[in-house]
Amino acid sequence: MRREGSAGPQPDRRQEPLRTEFEFELPRGFVDEAGTVHRHGAMRLATARDELLPLRDIRVRENPAYLSVVLLGRVITRLGTLPSVHDGTVENMFASDLAFLQDFYRQINAEGHTRAAVACPHCEESFEVELAGSRLGES
Repeated sequence: MRREGSAGPQPDRRQEPLRTEFEFELPRGFVDEAGTVHRHGAMRLATARDELLPLRDIRVRENPAYLSVVLLGRVITRLGTLPSVHDGTVENMFASDLAFLQDFYRQINAEGHTRAAVACPHCEESFEVELAGSRLGES
């Protein structure tokens, strides 16, 4: 017998495992000292420590705009075949790639995913698209 107000059996909702790293492709690419272009990389989710430690950095205190450079240098885990990625790598990126990475950081950390709900402009059907690793203008 079912009691009034009880939800009854719940459907089996298995959650996806928590993704902590997300792949991306830079619009232009980072050019290293040898002239090699690096476009494919990965960024991990930021921790509270990642966001707090750069606030102690003298470069950030002198110029708050430098915060995103230091922060991205901490959370980008891989870029092409570079042995490591750090704030010096990020500060030598093209402005369009920096803007892309700042937006990507916001997507995975603030929104929690890299999917966006969209609607077809012709039939108005709703669906989700994956933004991670996509290039501007591609679907």
